[in-house]
Amino acid sequence: MTEPLLPLESVTPLAEDLDHPEGVAWGKDGFLYAGGEAGQVYRIDPDTGEYRQIADTGGFVLGLCMDAGHNLYACDEVHAAVMRITPAGEVSVYADGLPARRMRTPNYPVFDALGNLYVSDSGGWQEDNGTLYRIGPDGAVELCARQDLPFTNGMALHPDGTTLYVILSLWPGVVRMRLGSQGALTEFEEVVKLPRTVPDGLAFDRGGRLYISCYTPDRVYRFDPDTRRLDILLEDWRHSTLCAPTNIAFMGADLSRLALASLGGRTVTQVAMPTPGQPLHYPALS
Repeated sequence: MTEPLLPLESVTPLAEDLDHPEGVAWGKDGFLYAGGEAGQVYRIDPDTGEYRQIADTGGFVLGLCMDAGHNLYACDEVHAAVMRITPAGEVSVYADGLPARRMRTPNYPVFDALGNLYVSDSGGWQEDNGTLYRIGPDGAVELCARQDLPFTNGMALHPDGTTLYVILSLWPGVVRMRLGSQGALTEFEEVVKLPRTVPDGLAFDRGGRLYISCYTPDRVYRFDPDTRRLDILLEDWRHSTLCAPTNIAFMGADLSRLALASLGGRTVTQVAMPTPGQPLHYPALS
């Protein structure tokens, strides 16, 4: 690795004065969504950067995703649950784990093509008790991974739909699990290790390359799973522009821009990308 692929000057503010956003998600309705550390849910115009708060969970919003009905699914650290937020701003608990194993730190949600919602539960910091849940389209909840993982965090589904990529922030690096015919998962396989970092967010582009944002240092990597080439896409050693980048999401009608949440600041930033992002799944749920 040498110089970053993109200059830091290519990163520009999109929405400012948000409450330390950690999660960002592109909506099927053409808006970008972000969360705040006091439970705010923001809807952002991707062209103007204008935003408004559409809901309040009363907690701390982490990762976000959306279904075909424009309902948001927000991992909430305070409530230790995945909250469902309707377009009208109504908030309810979608899932909080199992009687024998309640969610502790639900961190990031990902839908697959079948309507299963995979949720990383980070567990406690440095306690090695993270895991993954799968919530079926019917609302049935099950554990689908070991319960001793070192802080499960951001996730992304491979473009071919067969494999779920998962960040282990305190390993630190990225692993993957293959999906079975009914969404069942197998054991983890190592993808890439990132020593002396705390990786947080994941996203794929249409070329099958994986983007990995790091809470620390202020850096975004690009990794090619086929060639195993790892490059620095962006780096901010001054901690002034990226400012602890957490979740990332491709956005815009053509998914040609990458949005970056900055937990250490109050801004969602954006950068034009040479390769568009991989479209996500927005299942129709009853």
